Amino acid sequence: MRKILHIDMDAFFASVEQRDFPELRGKPVIVGGKPESRGVVAACSYEARQFGVHSAMPCAHAAKLCEHAIFVPARFEAYRAASLEINEVFKQYSSAIEPLSLDEAYLDVTRKAEEYGSATEVAKRIKCDIKARTDLVASAGVSYNKFLAKIASDMDKPDGLYVIRPESAEQFIESLEIRKFFGVGKVTEKKMQKLGIFTGADLKALNKQQLQAYFGRSGAYYYNIARGVDERPVRSHRVRKSIGAETTFEQNIVDKSVIWQTLLRLCERVHGVLSDKKMDARTVTLKVKYSDFTLNTRSKTLSESFSDKDHISGVLPELLKKTQAGSRPVRLVGVSVSNLTLKREPDSPVWPAKPTPGSQLGLF
Repeated sequence: MRKILHIDMDAFFASVEQRDFPELRGKPVIVGGKPESRGVVAACSYEARQFGVHSAMPCAHAAKLCEHAIFVPARFEAYRAASLEINEVFKQYSSAIEPLSLDEAYLDVTRKAEEYGSATEVAKRIKCDIKARTDLVASAGVSYNKFLAKIASDMDKPDGLYVIRPESAEQFIESLEIRKFFGVGKVTEKKMQKLGIFTGADLKALNKQQLQAYFGRSGAYYYNIARGVDERPVRSHRVRKSIGAETTFEQNIVDKSVIWQTLLRLCERVHGVLSDKKMDARTVTLKVKYSDFTLNTRSKTLSESFSDKDHISGVLPELLKKTQAGSRPVRLVGVSVSNLTLKREPDSPVWPAKPTPGSQLGLF
C-alpha cells in the first residue's frame, strides 16, 4: 500500500515576511495591495486570520476587519527562494515529488516509510528539517492516497501532523463535511446540499449513475473518493499549462507608459518562474481588464519556443495595439505564457501507484 504525504506550508508568504523582518512577528500581516487600493489579499498571517481576513479578499475590506493590520507588498523572489530550499528537503526523502504551488506538494514516501519505520516518522523528519533549514513551519497530512493526504494536512493547522490510516478512513470520510472534500467548491457544495448531501456518508449513499447524472464526468470522482479510492500517482515534474502574472492598478490608468512599465515588470516575474521551472514556451498572452470590468485577451504563438524575457516583452507591443488600452481606462493587466515544454527530460522517475511488495498497514 502506498504512503503519501501532503506537505503544506503554514501562511507561507506572510511567514516568510515575519521570518525576514522580525518586527512583524506576532503581528497581523497582510501580503498584497495597500489597504486603500483595489488589490486583493495574496496571503495573511494567522494573527490576521483571527479577524476573518483570508486570501483573495479585497484589501479594503481586510483593512476594515483588522484595523491594525500591517500591509506589505509581495516579494515573489523571496518566496521562490524559500520554496527551492523546501524542495531540497523533499529530495532527501523522495524522488516522487509533485509540487502544487510554491508552498505545497505531494510526496510518495513508500520506500522511506520502510526505512524509517513509518510514513508518520518521515513526515516528522521533513517538518523538522524544513524548520531547521528555512525557519518556516509546515503542516503534514499522511495517508494512502492523495485525496486523504491533502485533507489530512489541513486538519490540525498550524504546525500540524495528521494521519488517516487505512483502517479508519471509511469512518473519517463518512463523518467529513462535504465542504471539506478536496474538489468540492462553493458552487458544487450548494448543489450537493440541495440534493441532501452534507457529509461523506450522504455522498456515499448515492450510486455512480446518480452522481454522474447530477455532476457529469465528476460524478465518478465523487463516487470513488466517498469510498476512499484515489489511484492517482504522485507525478514528478508536472508540465504546467501556463505561467502568468497580473496586477490591479490602484486607480484606473490611461497612460500607456505606465501600462508598459507595469507589463515589463510582469514579464520579469513570468520569466523568473519560467527559468525556475526550466521550461520553454511558444505562446504569449496579454490580458487587459477595463474600468467597466470588460476583459480582453490577445495572444500570439511563435514558430519556435523561447524562455528569455526579451521574447516575451517583444511580442507585447503588437498585442497591446490590438486592445483599447490608452483610449479606455485600464483596471488590470496581465501577462502569461503557454504551450510549455520542459527544457530537458526529468532525472527522477515516477513511482508506480501499485502497492509496493512488502508494504504493511503498520508503516503509517
